[in-house]
Amino acid sequence: MKQVIYITLLYLTLSVPKIITSEDVNPYLCQGKYLTPQQGKAMLAERLNQIRNSADWDDYRQHLRDCILRGMDLNPLPRRTPLNVISRNKRRHNGYTVENIAIETIPGYFAGCNLYCPTDLDGPVPVVLCPNGHWGDSRFNEQVQIRCAMLARMGAVALSIGNFGWGSSPDQAVKRIHVSPLAMTMQTWNNMRALDYLLSLDHADSQHVGVTGASGGGTQTLLLTALDDRVTVSVPVAMVSSYMYGGCMCESGRPIHRSTNHFTNNVEITAMAVPRPLLLISDGGDWSANTPNVEYPFLRNIYGLYSAQSQVANVHFAKEGHDYGPNKRKAMYRFMAEHLGLDIKRIQNSRGQIDESPVVVEDIAALQVFNESNPFPSHICKSREDIETSLKRLQAPAQLTVQIKG
Repeated sequence: MKQVIYITLLYLTLSVPKIITSEDVNPYLCQGKYLTPQQGKAMLAERLNQIRNSADWDDYRQHLRDCILRGMDLNPLPRRTPLNVISRNKRRHNGYTVENIAIETIPGYFAGCNLYCPTDLDGPVPVVLCPNGHWGDSRFNEQVQIRCAMLARMGAVALSIGNFGWGSSPDQAVKRIHVSPLAMTMQTWNNMRALDYLLSLDHADSQHVGVTGASGGGTQTLLLTALDDRVTVSVPVAMVSSYMYGGCMCESGRPIHRSTNHFTNNVEITAMAVPRPLLLISDGGDWSANTPNVEYPFLRNIYGLYSAQSQVANVHFAKEGHDYGPNKRKAMYRFMAEHLGLDIKRIQNSRGQIDESPVVVEDIAALQVFNESNPFPSHICKSREDIETSLKRLQAPAQLTVQIKG
């Protein structure tokens, strides 16, 4: 029976309307608004016709996971090496602390991060990873700082991780590296290693692990949730769409959505979270405008196969645009509080309203790990080729040392 189902699903992946042109450099790249909204909706409807029960979805989910990892050039996954954490300039604010962190995700490459912790840290406590979109300077953006600080004030340890080669995090002076296909591969791997770091902390609760980001950070959120079962709560914001595949190389620069034996979209990838708690936050000003009527019903159907419809939700702001603004953040705080066991009262004022005013928004200089006074380690990768070589070494079979006694 499974073989028949697989063949049927394979036929579906190849029968979506033809939209690839001869001018495409890579015919399997699905970039930007790759489908029309009508095609995206039809694709989801046809998929539901093929999925009859949770076993069908489990088979298809595993097939998708394999295809995504191959397309992302992360098959096999690299070996995990020591993170060699660098920590600098810990500050204390109202209810939380901020620390500048760098983790060596592969030998010679350090991902810049900021760690936000409750001032009364006493474990075990939930952890939340916050990947970021393309606004301004990534992890230094005001919206990012506020959401991480508020999560810490509620009782979580939150880690904001910078985009690969973007903004004021110079990524070892490798120029224009974010606009290369390597960005998708490295950002996904960096996020997995960031979870390694978070879960290595003395107070980390491995049973309560959240991830949330908006726009390109929303893409990172849905991909990490699909590929890493350690994530227990997921909140992608202003991103999930049946027809928009992501406009940056870090979102669609690798053939993760289409190959000779699969064709998927970000809604199906988001559905790989089932039955874990999932909140879609959408708005009327971008490609998530149809979420209440298209993407969310599909997800409810998939969650229904597991009798888990109560675990998936959508909060839609029809009059808002593409951001991770105050209303979107407040919806996320409530969902994270409910599913991670955080204390929302810690961020409410005397009238019971969520109040972000105690958060201190710092300037870029205060948040940077490396600067003239604190330079990068001497062994850093100095080019894209160096990073690719370092990564490939970790994917090669480990060499065995054999001792011959004579």
